[in-house]
Amino acid sequence: MLTDSSILITGGTGSFGHAFVPMTLAKYNPRRLVIFSRDEMKQWEMAKLYGNDDRVRFFIGDVRDKDRLARALRGVDYVVHAAATKIVPTAEYNPFECVKTNIIGAMNLIDACIDQGVKRVVALSTDKASSPANLYGATKLASDKLFVAGNSYSGKNDTRFGVVRYGNVMGSRGSVIPFFLSIAKKGVLPITDPRMTRFMITLEQGVDLVWHAFEDMVGGEIYVKKIPSMSITDIAKAVAPVASHEIVGIRPGEKLHEQMIGPEDALHTYEYADYYKILPAIHSWSSDPERINGGAKVESDFTYSSDTNPEWMGVDALCAWIEQNREKIGQI
Repeated sequence: MLTDSSILITGGTGSFGHAFVPMTLAKYNPRRLVIFSRDEMKQWEMAKLYGNDDRVRFFIGDVRDKDRLARALRGVDYVVHAAATKIVPTAEYNPFECVKTNIIGAMNLIDACIDQGVKRVVALSTDKASSPANLYGATKLASDKLFVAGNSYSGKNDTRFGVVRYGNVMGSRGSVIPFFLSIAKKGVLPITDPRMTRFMITLEQGVDLVWHAFEDMVGGEIYVKKIPSMSITDIAKAVAPVASHEIVGIRPGEKLHEQMIGPEDALHTYEYADYYKILPAIHSWSSDPERINGGAKVESDFTYSSDTNPEWMGVDALCAWIEQNREKIGQI
């Protein structure tokens, strides 16, 4: 599907973009891959990685600017929406800015994609959008709802929208693994709460899920990858086995456990070998055989949460992953 196509990724200089771009170039050889973002320095640095590859283009712009989006999307077939204000404390203390990017930006992108005749759009979501406890999660839940409803909003236009939802990306910039590595020599690691658990996913797994969504989606589906959980204390042990732990308390808006599917979504959720799919509640789409596509309905009280997850990652497995990826941890 993506072969010899024109693809645009918003927020493309972030962690996901740094994985998506080279993997997609290698697997699908698109005709054009556009990195759309507002940070010129990040674009400058990223451009150095691709030299004279004329498939890769860079476009300065902000999802808050609908006219700029319309210009960038001309001739584009597929869009990945990765742009977001996503640091939880930043969103709590700058709520208007978070809303402008995560909600107004989503509205702008939906309108622009429909107007420009984009074929398919996959938006990245987060575990924090499920039963949100902070502003970032609330804005991403609103964004998810907008992208789902965009499939009926487009009318006779063929533009279709889907969503991919996943949790903590292992080793990404600003995540807990590079933070612990940066202070491990001090011999003391700050632990918010020893009961805390997190989902663990690699950037490569996230890219695979986006590719699958493009191939599988009819419109309005939310894809949730099956991934392992890990306790925050085990993460700390893997990074610094001999370090002591200091309990510092949960930050404003932070959850004790991550949740990607809540009980309110269970009525419309189907299970597959490697993922779950939340179908739209609107227009009876949740009973559409084409969208269900062989899935098995989950129980009515089902939840997918990091503390009750049947799959867990051990300390040894994370240690091995850190050794294999040490050079790139925290770099993107």
